[in-house]
Amino acid sequence: MFDYLIVGAGFAGSVLAERLAAGAGKRVIVVDRRPHIAGNAYDHYDDAGVLVHKYGPHIFHTNSREVFEYLSRFTAWRPYEHRVLASVDGQLLPIPINLDTVNRLYGLGLTALELEQFFAARAEKVEPVRTSEDVIVSRVGRELYGKFFRNYTRKQWGLDPAELDASVTARVPVRCNRDDRYFDDTYQAMPKHGYTRLFERMLAHPNIKVMLNTDYRDIAGEIGYREMIYTGPVDEFFDHRHGKLPYRSLRFHHETYDQAVYQPAPVVNYPNQHLYTRVTEFKYLTGQEHAKTSVVYEYPCDEGDPYYPVPRPENAELYRRYKALADATPGVHFAGRLATYRYYNMDQVVAQALTLYARLCQRSADDAPRSDDHGRDPRVLSAAS
Repeated sequence: MFDYLIVGAGFAGSVLAERLAAGAGKRVIVVDRRPHIAGNAYDHYDDAGVLVHKYGPHIFHTNSREVFEYLSRFTAWRPYEHRVLASVDGQLLPIPINLDTVNRLYGLGLTALELEQFFAARAEKVEPVRTSEDVIVSRVGRELYGKFFRNYTRKQWGLDPAELDASVTARVPVRCNRDDRYFDDTYQAMPKHGYTRLFERMLAHPNIKVMLNTDYRDIAGEIGYREMIYTGPVDEFFDHRHGKLPYRSLRFHHETYDQAVYQPAPVVNYPNQHLYTRVTEFKYLTGQEHAKTSVVYEYPCDEGDPYYPVPRPENAELYRRYKALADATPGVHFAGRLATYRYYNMDQVVAQALTLYARLCQRSADDAPRSDDHGRDPRVLSAAS
């Protein structure tokens, strides 16, 4: 008999499996229909011997000391600050937009103060800010929005930014200094030996059993378990009772080149006519030294594995209907990006999983029998009397 059946071996499922096994002494079985652990963070050595991320780049960054210290139990880290260039008007320019971006794009020599004035003169007042277009236009104006954001967002989501929630572009800052880091979090690093190794160590506990290439529905009736933790798409769990929740997917095209370096930055964005949105060169991320280099081209699409919940009001309303079903389902706990229909970063998924673990432990403590003055379970006394 297992205490928990956990559906999905990505961050949410693996963190909960490790904590319940190592922290609470529970017996856990983790089931994933893919042939590997680590979910979308899975990495492996390709045919050329280059360590690549199968499902596109995964850059770890967080402001949570708790999350960073927890994951540090399972990996050493390689310090890494992510940088991105955007192909605009025949140049490769820093993104997020900063002082160098504007000066190089327009052939100017602005100072930080003058750049603030530059943005203010072009920004359009938008009240209230509701859409992704509103966010950028109200910060830097319509021209820079058109050059750096509009086409990229349309390719990524299959929708115009005016149709998307403000949260999509609110994640990308605009800077008046020369800081060209994509993130400014306190902790920025990559697992020294890759994500898959991290997950292997996380799941290497005698109380954890892992089954791959397995749909949980095929085995749920064959094994004994007390409760389930589900990290897959919430609408799929309920057989799309209220209709399908929209997700955006990606198609990845991996290439290896017989040269040491392919492009001048870890990621180059293409907010233009190209069908792909960005190209990632993995050796920047991993620090691997190799005579060849491998890259991945990303093509957003509607069909395929669900990656990104589409942030629109009608989708949020549909999710609320599924959340009501989830809240009313006894013995099943929903966690992770797909199960809660949220566009979470990796650290946010880890934090959510740790929070759920703490809640499960508190519930167990609250439900534990209390002893009388003689150290005997009062329920035993009443049953024997």
